[in-house]
Amino acid sequence: MPAPAVEGFFTTDPEPALLGTRCSDCGTYHFPAETFFCRNPACSGTTLEQVTLSSRGTVWSWTMNRYAAPPPFPQTEAFEPYGVAAVELAEERMIVLGMLTGDFETLKIGDEVELLVEPHVDGETLIWKWKPVA
Repeated sequence: MPAPAVEGFFTTDPEPALLGTRCSDCGTYHFPAETFFCRNPACSGTTLEQVTLSSRGTVWSWTMNRYAAPPPFPQTEAFEPYGVAAVELAEERMIVLGMLTGDFETLKIGDEVELLVEPHVDGETLIWKWKPVA
């Protein structure tokens, strides 16, 4: 079974979900998870609870990536362009970037997408992706 490309960013059990933290003082969500303090500049909180983030969101923006991403992104010998989306998670009031999968060529801003975790093209690592909701 492939291993996560970055440990602690997501889970597949029982369902795919991104893992983050929520500040107990101000309610700000963080992804990736924060360990020491709230990143909200208006907050000095240090109590952070582990949370799973929403698995559905809306497309805030998207584009085709035409260059190879740097490490720790898994590398392959033959690079192929891929879609990348900035997805707004309404409950968390945050934007999360991720690759696109499925039929995304006609994707529009505001369309709904859902989180998937699947093997990267290297076959050795798992990554999260956003898939348009049919």
